Amino acid sequence: MSSVPAVVIAAPASGSGKTTVSTGLIGALRAAGHRVAPFKVGPDYIDPGYHAVAAGVVGRNLDPNLVGTDLVAPLFAAGTAGADIAVVEGVMGLFDGRILPDDGGGDPRGFGSTAHVAQLIGAPVVLVVDAAGHSQSLAALLHGFVGYDPSIHVAGVILNRVGSDRHETVLRQACARAGLPVFGVLRRDPHLQVPSRHLGLIPAAERRDDAVRAVAAMSTTVGAALDLPAIVTAARTRRQGSVDAWSAADAVAGGAAPAGSRTRRPVVAVAGGAAFTFGYAEHSELLAAAGADVVGFDPLHDPLPPDTDAVVVGGGFPEEYAEALSANEPLRTGLAAHALAGRPVLAECAGLLYLATELDGHPMAGVLDVVGRFGPALTLGYRDGVAVADSVAFVAGERVTGHEFHRSSVEVRGAITPAWAWRDHQGAPGSYGFAQASVHASYLHVHPAGYPAAVTRFVAAARRAAEMAGSGRDEAAERTG
Repeated sequence: MSSVPAVVIAAPASGSGKTTVSTGLIGALRAAGHRVAPFKVGPDYIDPGYHAVAAGVVGRNLDPNLVGTDLVAPLFAAGTAGADIAVVEGVMGLFDGRILPDDGGGDPRGFGSTAHVAQLIGAPVVLVVDAAGHSQSLAALLHGFVGYDPSIHVAGVILNRVGSDRHETVLRQACARAGLPVFGVLRRDPHLQVPSRHLGLIPAAERRDDAVRAVAAMSTTVGAALDLPAIVTAARTRRQGSVDAWSAADAVAGGAAPAGSRTRRPVVAVAGGAAFTFGYAEHSELLAAAGADVVGFDPLHDPLPPDTDAVVVGGGFPEEYAEALSANEPLRTGLAAHALAGRPVLAECAGLLYLATELDGHPMAGVLDVVGRFGPALTLGYRDGVAVADSVAFVAGERVTGHEFHRSSVEVRGAITPAWAWRDHQGAPGSYGFAQASVHASYLHVHPAGYPAAVTRFVAAARRAAEMAGSGRDEAAERTG
């Protein structure tokens, strides 16, 4: 059961400044002595990186689309362990969620929206309003958000990008007419912007020292502008239901090696570094709980770690580092040999591009006979997929909901079995991804907490690879002996 106070930072629309306010609030609360648990609504990988810098602990995601409604509160409870307050950054506008064809307009909360998650964890909402262009009419806008869904408790407002003292006075009066307290006012400040590129903000892991300085500036400025005690008081109004915290060990129960097994723990190497920054914290936790030793490596510089039995290459921005990735020939050839030997590889999006023969003319690992190219068209959205064939993670017929987010494409050169069959939002059929031998690769990002059986299958495949490697070493020792 989680009794941790929490506040959800939402907005009427995208681009209102939620990430700046949320990150700054997390850092300011930490500076004030709080132990803050940071969360992000939706499938976003980038914002949690900045949250982690501000909080000093890993940022986590809450997404009913990817894990189901029943798992959101348990994941929240698990992520708040050891914290005394939680800050949840919303996504898009407060009620904006996945657009489902059979919605019918019955539920005021879009599925997977910020409001939906706030309702699932019982937390109050604070609206960040981009005040540029607003005056007295702000009262009507706020009145609509307060009354639209009575189950959502809007506790107050943070006014962002306020132009002047007079502007602030008018806006405060509008908030008072809507019955909402103002928890803080931020003036227009171009320095409080995080650099972005084609898929949004540049990940904190890429900016390193710059990210630390940016978060420090956000924490100082936002902390000085907000009424932190009032926000903490609002967070304590969270409705605290009884729920068991999610546990990686419970999720993969029965999937680990049996007690007393003499087989060594398989080594699962997980790609990281600047080129591969996308991943969910629960993934490594599940891998370890299923019996793997999880070892990180940076494909920009490192070879495969010693005794690697399986490899995970997640999402990121390989197109930004294609030349450097190509220059690391020991890793490229090592990964190709790893896959050729039948050892497991799981790749998502950027990982798929790294397994290609080339990316924008730069040689990659060559595990898959496909060519990757960066392009102008953005592919974005949730996808409902059905596994076409058995793989090291999924079984044929298994259904998942994942997320696509990329500006690249791949051209298939050889005969490869698709990983997923799917229908888009208009009902058009298609297939994507690749499942061959021990490799499962696709553009689809799947939250492992929603499909723990896939993790246990992958670790089991890694364990078999470890056993084969051990047998090979034993045979070699016998021959030399």
